[in-house]
Amino acid sequence: MNNLLRLIGNRLIALPIMIFGVTILTFFLMSFSPVDPAYSALGESASPEAISAYREDHGLNDPWIVQYGNFMAGLVQGDMGTYGASQASVGDRIAAALPITLQLTFIGLIIAVALAVLLGVISAVFRDKWPDQIIRVFSIACIATPSFWLAVLMILLFSSMLHILPAAGALPSFSSDPGGYLARMAMPAIALAVPVAGQLTRVIRTSMVEELDKDYVRTAIGAGIPRRTVIARNVLRNALITPVTVIGLKIGYLIGGAVVIEVIFNLPGMGMAIIEGVQGNYPALVQGVTLTVAITFIVINIIVDMLYILINPRIRTV
Repeated sequence: MNNLLRLIGNRLIALPIMIFGVTILTFFLMSFSPVDPAYSALGESASPEAISAYREDHGLNDPWIVQYGNFMAGLVQGDMGTYGASQASVGDRIAAALPITLQLTFIGLIIAVALAVLLGVISAVFRDKWPDQIIRVFSIACIATPSFWLAVLMILLFSSMLHILPAAGALPSFSSDPGGYLARMAMPAIALAVPVAGQLTRVIRTSMVEELDKDYVRTAIGAGIPRRTVIARNVLRNALITPVTVIGLKIGYLIGGAVVIEVIFNLPGMGMAIIEGVQGNYPALVQGVTLTVAITFIVINIIVDMLYILINPRIRTV
């Protein structure tokens, strides 16, 4: 238990350090943007006097380290700045967009894991037989399929030709219209999940095969325990320890992929927010979205590391 608490404590100590590093990198890179925040806020037709006054009022003439200090002070208070002529809050824009991206990522992850576990177990149980061969070919095809290309094909098939699923329009609330919500999120989530499902299928198959070849499996089956019971109670549980780490890495891929998929399906998530920032020349919005996605990725991976420690007893003694 002491080793477990120590490992969890190390992860929690690393969290603020990594977030601090991300803020430095993000702020530093955005400082090289050729876009003047004063012109973005006031417009290209603003007078030099107005531009100068804006820069002075918002600390844009201060040294880089002073600007970073002001940025961190605002960030600690939940203030990421403003953007646009209306001086809209970056924090409010992200608060509206982030839940949609996380929902899409979560649904995509559930689909990918469910499909991968099913196919990976079947492939391992029927090793080198025709179900295994079919699943291996299918998983390779999934890995080789880009999410954005699959998204376009699904729009052409299910929306344009068959008119089964919507490819655009408002996203209904799940509480008020669960059917409409799932229909709107189905294609984006599937397009996001398929490549990850292919990769996880390969990992789970390999892990299951290694576990099935161990002595305790042969001993249990030889003692009269049904093979199906051994696989369900012991083999599957032990075989999923390694894929958990891979899933943690794939969450970052899913978040990044969700940003692209949102643009294709016109979902008002972080992808549309960063497109709005780029097209409108709003460095503060781009910086806020990038920082939020990076911090979300770090936090989720630390949580996955902690879960891996909890489900793998051998790690606790390291």
